[in-house]
Amino acid sequence: MAATSGNGGSAAGKRASGPRCIAIVGPFQSGKTTLLESILERCGAVSRAGSVKAKNSAGDASAEARAHQMSTEPNVATVDFLGESYSFIDCPGSVEFLHEMRHVLPVVDAAVVVCEADDRKAPALELVLRELEEADIPRFLFLNKIDTATRRVRETLGILQRASRTPLLLRQIPIWQKGIAVGFIDLALERAFIYREHAPSEIVPLGSEEVGREKEARFSMLEKLADYDDELMEDLLGDMEPPQDRIFDDLARELQHRHVVPVLIGAAERGNGVTRLLKALRHEAPSLPETRGRIGVVEDGAPLAQVMKTWHSSQGGKISLARVLRGRLAEGDVVTSSSGVETRIGGVIELKGAEQTRKPAAEEGQVAAFSRLEGVRTGDALAAGKVRPGVVTSVAPPEPVHALGISVKDRKDDVRLTAALGRIAEEDPALTVSHLPEFGEVRLSGQGEMHLRVTMERLSGRYGVSAQNHPPEIGYRETIRGKASARGRHRKQSGGHGQYGDVVLEVAPVERGEGIRFVDRITGGVVPRQYISSVEAGVRDFCQNGPLGFPLVDIEVTLTDGSYHTVDSSDMAFRQAARLAMADAIPQARSVLLEPILAVEVVIPSDAMSRASAIVSARRGQILGYDARPGWRGWDQINALIPEAEMGGLIVELRSATSGVGSFSVRFDHLAELAGKSADAVVAAQALAHGR
Repeated sequence: MAATSGNGGSAAGKRASGPRCIAIVGPFQSGKTTLLESILERCGAVSRAGSVKAKNSAGDASAEARAHQMSTEPNVATVDFLGESYSFIDCPGSVEFLHEMRHVLPVVDAAVVVCEADDRKAPALELVLRELEEADIPRFLFLNKIDTATRRVRETLGILQRASRTPLLLRQIPIWQKGIAVGFIDLALERAFIYREHAPSEIVPLGSEEVGREKEARFSMLEKLADYDDELMEDLLGDMEPPQDRIFDDLARELQHRHVVPVLIGAAERGNGVTRLLKALRHEAPSLPETRGRIGVVEDGAPLAQVMKTWHSSQGGKISLARVLRGRLAEGDVVTSSSGVETRIGGVIELKGAEQTRKPAAEEGQVAAFSRLEGVRTGDALAAGKVRPGVVTSVAPPEPVHALGISVKDRKDDVRLTAALGRIAEEDPALTVSHLPEFGEVRLSGQGEMHLRVTMERLSGRYGVSAQNHPPEIGYRETIRGKASARGRHRKQSGGHGQYGDVVLEVAPVERGEGIRFVDRITGGVVPRQYISSVEAGVRDFCQNGPLGFPLVDIEVTLTDGSYHTVDSSDMAFRQAARLAMADAIPQARSVLLEPILAVEVVIPSDAMSRASAIVSARRGQILGYDARPGWRGWDQINALIPEAEMGGLIVELRSATSGVGSFSVRFDHLAELAGKSADAVVAAQALAHGR
């Protein structure tokens, strides 16, 4: 759809053509999906914008996204605007799904950060902006919901600037009538626009009452641009009006070099400000050649693409979303991935949310879904031919902060569960699936309660696997406080060769972390050398499940005496004798329960410090110290030791106390003695679980 006016100037003339790829990012519920719907409507891709609340948006079409009214995975829509192709990728905003944009960001040309004038969402905005800064992505900021704003834009900009390490450059100011934003003034064009519902804004004369505001705001914008343009600085110092061409050139250049973050305003739900945003993207956002330079992809070479996301659909099988960075990739082409997999493109699909359109090939710069690329993973580069390409970008998965033990009701579904979890983990690298033989448990770990809830819903909804979940098992251990000695004699006669093994074992505690130490002090051959290893094996057998029901650790077991029979002794007999001696000695040495203690680093906004400290202390946490979070202004960190048994739901409490942005990292630190009623409850629960 044609806009009411163009930017004009040499910036447009120098603009490179070709498909663009733009990420739409921002905090949860800032209006990203609504903006995408407005863009689709404005570009004529849909007749009417859908709604998240009405559950009819082009994006967020999965059952899980519709049920929770939130993006849970990237949504892609390719549209045409003024004769050029744009692929918009709407990325989830919830901190639990923020990882989904990390594989998207490296190959986009620019990002649009959707936010609103809400102090409470400033920390969440900072998380998003930090991701963009670290990925070195040119970015616009779209200040959404301007129609309901209650504070002046300059005041809002001050709040938002605290979340950005790059200067924010105000490009538009609102036109107010009776406290409501009814339009805006574009500071580069020096034109006034009045909003029209779901239509391009209408150009109107600049009112005399607005001239002073416009001049002041425009001069402030030019001053920031002049920090990077000496000629512009000379014009300003000489009170000369700079040519409009230079202003647009500067806007494009400083965005591309990540010197500034241009700020535009609008109301996505009403379609306000959308055309000017699209115009800014068209004239100022970098295009593929600049993006290739940023990520180090040379112009010449075999056709190359980067995989941003993987899905498994019930009808079409595996789908790999990718952007073609060089050349052209067509259906049937043989490709090799950076992980060394050679495969063939089964099909090429253009996406508009859940709507799929088959096409013969994906051209350079385009975003497309390639079907049936078995063995290709999210984050892989793909090159046409049989030569393995280098890695274009590398994204490490985030550390998990929440876990569940999962199982199926019917054992015959174990294989289906394993297969489904494998596919889900391939779709979402932030999920970790662990098989823990010690507990007979399958453990699912991820980024929070909602992340794992959505995963469980996918298990049942997409893969038909009905699974139940429970808190993960805790790695309790037991040891001894004192020393003891006991004899174990295994003697059995039942005709023919019998069984005979006889040992005397001494047990004693050792330092934490030393494990199980076996010492042989046999003299005189009372236990023949060939049976010593069997005695040790029997000791270790017993230590797998001590008298309290948990593995024994940090003990020294010494073989001091014994006897044998020349005919009836055997490896098995001495192994059993060792188990009997241990069963007698360990209770005498006073068994004690050990619980794992974790070193936890909690990161929170500074104003949530007292709440976070209380949460840690309430979980038997020992706070070791407080500090400012390095490199994060207005954030703090708490270092603490917390029992593993107290970690369940910690991330839920922290995020509740921090407007959704608190988090932590964790590592095992040591085992500590647990006594009293807490220990009694753990032992009783273990006995009940094993029917003892």
